[in-house]
Amino acid sequence: MSIAVVLLTLALVIVVALLAAAGAGKLARMDGATYPAALTRAAAVFAGVITLATAVTAALHTLLS
Repeated sequence: MSIAVVLLTLALVIVVALLAAAGAGKLARMDGATYPAALTRAAAVFAGVITLATAVTAALHTLLS
């Protein structure tokens, strides 16, 4: 696999994770959460997206190898 494809995929996953985290933080603030609580929720969503991407990558690597 080309290193360029890996880097572009990694960049896409990070951008999606950041967008999901920003959305979660904004929704938390709209729901009345304090800034620290909204930041905690955003961080949890970011970590969840990165974890999900890692799990999918590991599963696909196992299936395709």
